[in-house]
Amino acid sequence: MESNSVNWRKSSKCASNACVEVAKVEGGVMVRDSKNPDHAPLKFTPEEWLAFVAGVNQGEFSF
Repeated sequence: MESNSVNWRKSSKCASNACVEVAKVEGGVMVRDSKNPDHAPLKFTPEEWLAFVAGVNQGEFSF
C-alpha cells in the first residue's frame, strides 16, 4: 500500500512537525516520522500493534 494514499494521524498534542504518525490500513498499522514522510513507514500486524499498545498501557516503556 502506498503510504501517501492513507489517512495519517498524529497526536493533537504535537506542537511541531516532529511527531510520530500512525495510519490504520488493511492488514494492520503503519507508523512514520512526520519530519521524514517520504521514508518507508514501519508496518505492523494487528497483533503486533495490540502488543505494543498493551506494553505502553502497562508502563513497559516508562523510564
